[in-house]
Amino acid sequence: MEIRFRTGKLQKRYEKFSEAEKSYGREVARKYIQRVNIIKQARDINELCALPCLRCHPLKGDRQGQWAVKLTGFYRLIFTLEDEKPIKDPSMAGPPTGRVTDWLEIARIEEVSKHYDD
Repeated sequence: MEIRFRTGKLQKRYEKFSEAEKSYGREVARKYIQRVNIIKQARDINELCALPCLRCHPLKGDRQGQWAVKLTGFYRLIFTLEDEKPIKDPSMAGPPTGRVTDWLEIARIEEVSKHYDD
């Protein structure tokens, strides 16, 4: 997937571990960068949902239209899927899945949130 960030701070925290660590702590920072990299490598949302360690799922209620993946016990990474764009380079297409796909999904990183407040 192509990755976009809602804010410059989210992008900076992805690009510089020290910035992420300052904001989230070592463990959450490490998982944040790791999870964004996994999202980046995925072909589509179905690939993310197929990885049990991510616990990727659509959100409900006020957050309908957003998705979440687990970072740590209490923290999650929230993202949305933006308009898809056509794949110009056929080598970017994933393995045959029995369906016609010539679109690349775009994930927009929205926030890191503490799912359960104390």
